[in-house]
This record gives sequence, structure tokens and C-alpha cells, in this order.
Amino acid sequence: MSARTVRLTMAQALVRWLCAQHTMIDGEKVPLFAGVFGIFGHGNVTCLSEALEPVQDRLPTWRGQNEQSMALAAIAYAKAKRRRQIMIATSSVGPGAANMVTAAGVAHANRLPLLILAGDTFAGRRPDPVLQQVEHFGNPTITVNDCFRPVARYWDRITLPEQILQSLPQAVATMLDPADCGPAVLGLCQDTQEVAFDYPEAFFAETLWTIPRPRPDLGQVAAAADLLRTAERPLVIAGGGVRYSAAEEELARVALARGIPIVETIAGKGGLTHDHPAHAGPIGVIGSTSANALAGDADVILAIGTRLQDFTTGSWTAFAPEARFIAINTARWDATKHRALAVVGDARESLRDLDTALGDWRAPPARMTQARTLMAEWNTLVDGLQAPTNAALPTYAHVVARVNAAARPGDTLVTAAGGLPGEVTKGWRVKAPHTFDCEFGFSCMGYEIAAGWGHAMALGDTGTPIVMVGDGSYMMMNSDIWSSVLTGHKMIVVVCDNGGYAVINRLQTFKGTPGFNNLIRDCRIKAEVPVDFAAHARAMGAEARHCDSLADLDEALAWAQTTDRTTVLSIATDAFAWVPGDAAWDVGVPQVSDRAEVRAARQDQDAIRAKQRLGV
Repeated sequence: MSARTVRLTMAQALVRWLCAQHTMIDGEKVPLFAGVFGIFGHGNVTCLSEALEPVQDRLPTWRGQNEQSMALAAIAYAKAKRRRQIMIATSSVGPGAANMVTAAGVAHANRLPLLILAGDTFAGRRPDPVLQQVEHFGNPTITVNDCFRPVARYWDRITLPEQILQSLPQAVATMLDPADCGPAVLGLCQDTQEVAFDYPEAFFAETLWTIPRPRPDLGQVAAAADLLRTAERPLVIAGGGVRYSAAEEELARVALARGIPIVETIAGKGGLTHDHPAHAGPIGVIGSTSANALAGDADVILAIGTRLQDFTTGSWTAFAPEARFIAINTARWDATKHRALAVVGDARESLRDLDTALGDWRAPPARMTQARTLMAEWNTLVDGLQAPTNAALPTYAHVVARVNAAARPGDTLVTAAGGLPGEVTKGWRVKAPHTFDCEFGFSCMGYEIAAGWGHAMALGDTGTPIVMVGDGSYMMMNSDIWSSVLTGHKMIVVVCDNGGYAVINRLQTFKGTPGFNNLIRDCRIKAEVPVDFAAHARAMGAEARHCDSLADLDEALAWAQTTDRTTVLSIATDAFAWVPGDAAWDVGVPQVSDRAEVRAARQDQDAIRAKQRLGV
């Protein structure tokens, strides 16, 4: 007897399958796909939208204002949900699809799930070239969606309706695999979306997905325990993988029991509260003096759930040449960097196995005493920098302190590229776990406000996203202020206006080039024209105020917590005052130059490279 079938178009079958996927969060069965961010155009409006419209109660569709920003909102939602729920972003062919390539890069670099359903050209090619089609003369199979290949973990083009039978489960398996997590991209040829096919009914059976927790090889665990027992000055680096594994409590327990201080990467910040007794601050280029001092004299470093990017390692200058690494990671690629002793497995389960293998070993008590002394000194330094002064303009440190004080424990801080990542990583004191999102894996300007919209959806009534954004990023992408007002997802946005791209101006001048094309005043302009950010936000339906002082900001922050919609606060800030850092960063400086300042910077650069660990 033949299996029962149901006749559907490819687009209808795709949507029906998406609606049948579920997962478990805190013991509750929930849809795996929480919703769709969509901008419709030719390539997805006639077939995919026809399939999405009847299922809005199960798979709600939210209209974005920009394809990139709606995909960024989807990424932030997944981050807030610890990669346990996924959002979808769909667009038309051509520029709509290409706009999402940057967001796919964010998801790929940060190891976050995102399902992109990109409209594509005609599989049959009968009407070619169609509107928005980019033709490649030597290869007619190439479309704009091929741009996603370098930034996708899973990529497919659906040219026949039956292909989704194999492709959809593979896409989901990739996005839920802790070792391979990232964006999945399906190019949906527009003529294929319309084709009817007799799909097996079994394909649409409800499926409950679970996220695997791969256990490590016990031989690797034993070797790691042997190495850690030799340590006199051990250190734990906690990365984003600790948060996605929900291993924070296990790590805190093991670290305290074993007497090992914990420092955080940017993605790992928020795994511990600021005042946790094992917490010794953020590490690296935008890290604390406490964490960097501990890294500099550590003899064995236990790196958990981190890809060890240059802002964590100080471009591999932050550690002693003889220091040894143990890397716990679900991804073999990350676990084997710099000849680390690899423990390939889930962070929580690997920690439990390692703890058992360590027996009664503890680090020398002096190590934790050292960490707490250094952390107290760091807190005192930050307290001094955050204290009000009589300066004409407040610094980022001043503003971060005031926003931090106003934040409730359930509120989530959201920021990204520019000067704010360094200032909040150093100066934001986390009050509750998993309430900090600084996108610095891809350092994507424009992430901030879009991500605030995604976090607001994920948080519901449990907290409010507080978005800190510079004037440069605000001008680059701000339309989701309106999105959040339209949909009723409140966030608080604090715009720090320092007159341009101030932190990259800092790097430029530090390396010997005079200020050029970064601060507005140093650009090719006729006159400096200030932006009224509060008026702009009000024009999109938000509540808004400009603050002339820190006292104004305090009052406005208290008011913002009481409003019924997205609220934007702006304040002018100093473009030249920063919380200091003490880790090196390799950025490349000209070997020859007519400028003495550049030649001096090149000498400093050579000194940095002389300290780098070269993968050994």
C-alpha cells in the first residue's frame, strides 16, 4: 500500500513543515521557529506570502524596514533564547537578498542560528533575465544568493519541490548543532515555489528537536586533568559557549571549589554577575587590568566555549610564552587552536567530567587571593573614572555608569561596534545572568537597535532591552525604532553623540595619521550640522528626550522605565576620553612613511609582533 500524500506547492509545504517543528525550553514545548521577519517582493510575495498568511497564529510574520536589520533582529532573538529558538528572515530576489549577507556574517561569526529564505531567480530560466537578476556571463547558475556561501553554515538552492524533503531537516540539524551552529540559507527559485507536488503526509508530522550535549572523550578529559593539576597559577576564560550550554552555574561551582579565577570574553560576559566571588573581569583588548594581569602570569589556561579571537588574546600577546592551553569546545576547530589540549564536547558536561577527574586537587589559595585583590583594584579604578566631574561633556564611562544604575536586574544591555563595546565591557556591572549582549564577533554597526527589537520580542514582560548606540551606528540603521513602536515591543535607546566615528579616529591618530574622515569635523563638509536625535525618534512614534547633563540623563532614564513604548534618550559625549586598556592589538601599520608619528607607531607595532605566540 502506498504512503498517504498531500498535494501542496513547495512554498506551502515548506511553511507547513516549519509549523510542525518544536523544541523544549525549561520543560515547556514551544515552536522551534518563533516567527518570520519578512519584506515581500517578487520572489517571495506571490507564493511564500500566500503560504504564510493563513498560519499567522502559529508562525507570526513581522514586517521589517530593512532586510539586514530584520535579520539582525532575528539573530538577537536567538541569542536571547540561548540558541534554543530560531527566527526566520525572508526577502525578495536581488538587493533584498543581498542586504541580508551582512547579517548572515554576524550569525556565522557569532555561531548563532538564523534561517534565511531568500527569493531566487527562475530555475527554468524561461523569462531570464528577470528584474534584479545579476547575470554571470560564464556561469548562468550563479545568482546573488551565491554571495551567502562564505557566510552560511548550510546553503542550498531549491530548484525542484521535492528537494525540501532532504534539505529542511539538514538545515535545522545544522542550526541546532552546537559544533556547527550558524545561519542556514535556502534560495527559493520563484517558479519552484509555485509547483505542486504530492508530499508524504509523514513529512509534516510534529517533530520535537533537542539540542545535543556531546560528551567529551574521557582520554581527553584525563589528559586535561593531568595538565591542570600541574598548574600553580591557573585561569579560566569563559566564552559565549558557556552561556549557550547553560553551564554558568556548573562553571561557578567548579571554579570556586578548585580555587580558579574566571575571566570573561566579550561574548561570555553576563555568564556571571559582576560581584560573583570567582569573577575577575573581562579579558583582552577591551578588558580589565585584573583579567589581563592574571592572563599574563597564568601557567595553565582553561578556555571554555571561546573561539579565542584577537580581542580576547590581545592578538596573542596576552599570555606568557610557556603558558599551556586546555580548550573545552563543541567545535573541534576552536578546541585545537594554538596547540591547545583539546576537550571536544559540551561545556557543562565536559566541566562535570573534568571536575570528577581532578579528584581532590585545588589551586594554591594565593591564586584566588591574587584575583580578588586585582579585581578590587580594577573596581576602584572604574569607580574613579565613572565619578562625575566638572568637564564640559560627560565621558562614555559616565554615561555607562548612569545607565547601569538605572537598569533593573531583568533588563538586557545591547550594544555593538564602535567605542561602546570597550566602555560597557569594562564598565557595565552585570546584575543578573544572561542580561548582556555586545555583538563584537562581527562588530556590526547597525546591530544595536535592530537587536533591541529582537530582544524585546524574546524578553516579553521579564525585562526591557536597553540599547546603547553611538551616533554613527544610529545614523547607519535606526528604522526599527519605528518597527518596535508599530509592534509594541518596547526598548530604551540611549544615543551617545560624540560627533562621528570617534573610536576609529582614536585608533587612526594613535597610529600616527591625523584625524581624517572619521569625526564629522574632519570630513569633507561645508558645515557641521547637528542631528536632533530626539526629534528624529519622535517622528517615528517613539517617546524621546535630549539630555543636557548627567542629571538630565538620570531623570530621563527613570522616566523611560515608565513609558509605554520605545523611548530614545540622546546625550552629547566626549570623543577623546576612554577607559584605559592595557592589552595589545595587531592592526598593521605602514612600514615606511614620511610622518614621524607613523614611524614611531611602526616601532610599537614591531614590539607587539615580537611578543606574539605563533601558534605554538
